[in-house]
Amino acid sequence: MTNGCSHRGGIKKVHPSTRGCEECLKVGQAWVHLRVCRTCGHVGCCDQSPGKHATKHFHFTHHPIMEGYDPPEGWGWCYVDEVFIDLGTNVTPQDGPIPRYI
Repeated sequence: MTNGCSHRGGIKKVHPSTRGCEECLKVGQAWVHLRVCRTCGHVGCCDQSPGKHATKHFHFTHHPIMEGYDPPEGWGWCYVDEVFIDLGTNVTPQDGPIPRYI
């Protein structure tokens, strides 16, 4: 994983917004994997999920970095620089059990 991201300095410790994809939970939709925004804590689903809510969150907010979240996987993705980021131990802990849908 590369550390060539110009947005690394903006990574914040966040509190996850929900225990699952925020939008999918509202409409009863399934997800594959979860991502947490490292700017605001929004939890969205990955691009392999029908809703692609993490990417939609980026397009709406321009928050650049999300983290692989189920379980915390130790990596992030910068949408702007299109690079993976090694988060090491700087991961967002889960706020309780995450339901599985797929």
